[in-house]
Amino acid sequence: MVIGPESTGKSTLSKAIAHECQTLWVPEYARDYIASLDRQYTEADLTAIASGQIATENILLPQCSRLLVCDTDLYVLKVWSEHAFGRCDNQILHEIATRQYDMYLLTYIDVAWEYDEQREHADPEMREYFYKQYRDIVINSGVPWHDIRGTEEQRLHTALAAINNIL
Repeated sequence: MVIGPESTGKSTLSKAIAHECQTLWVPEYARDYIASLDRQYTEADLTAIASGQIATENILLPQCSRLLVCDTDLYVLKVWSEHAFGRCDNQILHEIATRQYDMYLLTYIDVAWEYDEQREHADPEMREYFYKQYRDIVINSGVPWHDIRGTEEQRLHTALAAINNIL
């Protein structure tokens, strides 16, 4: 599971891991969902995004022999919802409690923030705030986790070493 603030290389890393490990990856469902909206997203949209993310994981998991790489999880929706709306829907919280991942790869904010119309928090202080939110989540998850930093090549090397230790 790749987790971290926006614009920290999660999708790039997820694709690269899947390529190197010759497996599938689950893209961030929220990207396509939000791109299809002709309005600002709402709290209800986050619940729909959670359902789509879970459905995609459930479809792809049986097709993998050893490893499914997920570009984000429902904790990202929890943090996003709590920041944007001051709460998180119980359905998302229930799914978080029932889903289990083998490891988290936490992407750090040491890559340049890149604008796209879906990103909201370019401010370095907000990037640090969100990184700390995700760090607290992975620390308290009880699941092994690794901090992913450096160049794209260094990040991939660190991630692959961590994955090989688990497998």
